[in-house]
Parts: sequence; C-alpha cells; structure tokens
Amino acid sequence: MAFHAVRFPANLSFGSVGGPERRTEIVTLASGFEERNSPWAHARRRYDAGVGLRSLDDVERLIAFFEARGGQLHGFRWKDWADYKSCAASMQPGYEDQFLGLGDGVSRRFQLRKLYSSGGVDYWRPITKPVAGTVLAGVQGDHQAEEAQFTLELESGGVVFHTAPGAGARITAGFEFDVPVRFDTDRIAVSVQSFQAGDVPQVPVVELRV
Repeated sequence: MAFHAVRFPANLSFGSVGGPERRTEIVTLASGFEERNSPWAHARRRYDAGVGLRSLDDVERLIAFFEARGGQLHGFRWKDWADYKSCAASMQPGYEDQFLGLGDGVSRRFQLRKLYSSGGVDYWRPITKPVAGTVLAGVQGDHQAEEAQFTLELESGGVVFHTAPGAGARITAGFEFDVPVRFDTDRIAVSVQSFQAGDVPQVPVVELRV
C-alpha cells in the first residue's frame, strides 16, 4: 500500500457527511457505576463521499478516482469542509493561530498541530497533511518566510527552520490542511435509474493513521 499525494475532488467532498469518531470502552460495575477508558489518543474521522454526488458526471469522476486508488489499497487527501483551517471557519489563517512549542536554541523542527478547547480541557490534534502554499509560521511574534527562513514537510506536517529558534522563543503557525484517508470499501454500486431518482450510493471513507 502507498499514500497518493492527491486530493479527492473538493467539490464532491463539499456535500459529504462525516466527522470525528472516538472509541470508548465502558464497563458497568455491580454498583451501577461505570468505568470508562479509551485506547485511542486521537479521534478517527469517517465520511460518506456518496452524499456529495450531484450528477452522473460526478459519479464518473468518483469511479475514476476510486479505480486509480485501487479501492482500499492506497490512501489520499480529503478536504473536510467543516474543519480544514487553523483558525475559525469565517477567518483566514494567520501565522499566530496555533502554538507549536518553545524554542530551545537547538531544535529546528516543529510539528503542526491544532488546539481544540472546551470547558477548560485542551486537545491537541497533530496535523500531518498541510496544504501547500497555505502555511504561515512565526517566531516570537515575527513572521517567517517559507523557503527563506523555514521549509515545510508537506507529507508529515513538520516546519523546519533554517536556524534553530532561540531558547524560550514562541513558535506559532497558521495553515489549511487535509485529512489522510482511504476508501473503506472495495465496491461501489451505482444504479443510474436509482441515482436519477435521488438514491445516491454509499461510499465510506475513513481516516488513516500516518
């Protein structure tokens, strides 16, 4: 298997249904109380690519993409229209959107990540598939120019500075990102008559751990 650095057609994923999935193991004790535990540190996202199909031309594009990926064999990029920016949906990414860490005068690589915060609880999601040309970085409030001052690892989400930021320097970034996924089926069943009547095929897509 391999990962193909190609994005599922964004206009087809626009109408998709999906989002994060967690796995929680629940044991009910004799007293009626529960013990809850999760073996997953991070959520796994699932989508249905079939919902976004609006015409038979869309179906043809989906089948071509499916065949080129070999069904479940190869991964690809997916744009989650509900969550694809380092900032609020109504805003544009800025280089101070997300905190990546503090410099120590030695480390040059910092992993992109996104903060989800609610009720005093923080969750940091690693971002491994940034979109080329959208990543902005900052060091202690100063904007850093890509290529001139840092290099982006497009397939892993690492920001590598040419010169290690000084000790205590605040490293930040803003970006757009995709989700690494694969098809969760080796079969697509389409009936032209049913599709024209409004019955779209189910095309499950699941996030990959990379």
